[in-house]
Amino acid sequence: MSEPRKRKADVSTPEKRLAQRRGPFPDCVNALYDVEEQTLGRGGFGQIFAAICKATNKQVAIKKISNIFFSCKECKQLLREARIMRHFSHENIMSLDDMIVPCGQNDVYLVMPRMDTDLHRVIHSKQPLTEDHISYFSYQILRGLKAIHSARVLHRDLKPANCLVNQNCELKICDFGLARGVEPVEEDLCLTEYVATRWYRAPELLIGSASYDGAIDIWSVGCILAEMLGKRALLPGRDTLQQLRMIVECLGVRAEEDLEFISNPKAAQYIRAISKPKAHTPFEMLFPSASAAALDLLRAILLFNPRQRLDAVQALDHPFLKSLHTINAEPDAQPFHFDETLQHVKQRAGSCADEAQLRRLITEESTRRRS
Repeated sequence: MSEPRKRKADVSTPEKRLAQRRGPFPDCVNALYDVEEQTLGRGGFGQIFAAICKATNKQVAIKKISNIFFSCKECKQLLREARIMRHFSHENIMSLDDMIVPCGQNDVYLVMPRMDTDLHRVIHSKQPLTEDHISYFSYQILRGLKAIHSARVLHRDLKPANCLVNQNCELKICDFGLARGVEPVEEDLCLTEYVATRWYRAPELLIGSASYDGAIDIWSVGCILAEMLGKRALLPGRDTLQQLRMIVECLGVRAEEDLEFISNPKAAQYIRAISKPKAHTPFEMLFPSASAAALDLLRAILLFNPRQRLDAVQALDHPFLKSLHTINAEPDAQPFHFDETLQHVKQRAGSCADEAQLRRLITEESTRRRS
């Protein structure tokens, strides 16, 4: 029989053990931040770590985006998100503290204020949500959205997971990777319907409308409000057709005026066909414990016809939010110029096949952020 293998002695140095504890972070990040072992979350576009800024002792979150330079699309999303976050200075919109592009690597690190959790986790936790909680969260989303829309930006992916929350119930809208301008530029002339996560996607997106406006974000706010009231998603469709059916069954199509915004005759015919068998379900039955004011706001923003929905300014003035609306400033923002951003990427990167050009664009953005 062969002799049993002997366990190798641990010859790692303290420096190596420290690097293993801190995880896959380069020296340029570790020099500025003490990265904690705690992982705050993971998404399709990156992993988020807790850290502390050495210079200020401030708690931050570091979003590591791996292998970004292998994808032209993801590079553009990153540039767009970083520039939008830098553009806004608003209490209810996530800001960007720092952006680090390590030399010779394919990863990028975004440094942001640390938040405790997101609204999805709050809604689906065992902790009860009072109407004061619901009105305060709704108010902050709409307050941030007012500034976003005043800058002529559409978020296009509002959902509970993209609303970060602190223990004191302060809320910040995040994740602008899918954001676009109200007036599309050259590469966005045909706006795709595949934007917001399906459960929070407006009807005009589901039927493939060629153009849309801030009403798509207002619809998402309505879905979020309903989810807070009911502690579950209102419209959890498995695919686009089922999503449309669920919307029609929940809201109903009251008359031809609800369909006037649909330019595609076949789409309008389909909506008429699926709206006949079943009347809509009253919100009073779906949310029996909700106040009349909360349900009235829900009816005003969760409308099938986007032209009939309240905008963010009108929604903030609704009686459900009136007590918060009267005591808080609700600032607008300067317009964000998407044409300059997207054309700059296209002209400089060409076909987006040149990794060096893409890296230079993102590195320049990180330098401007820290200057």
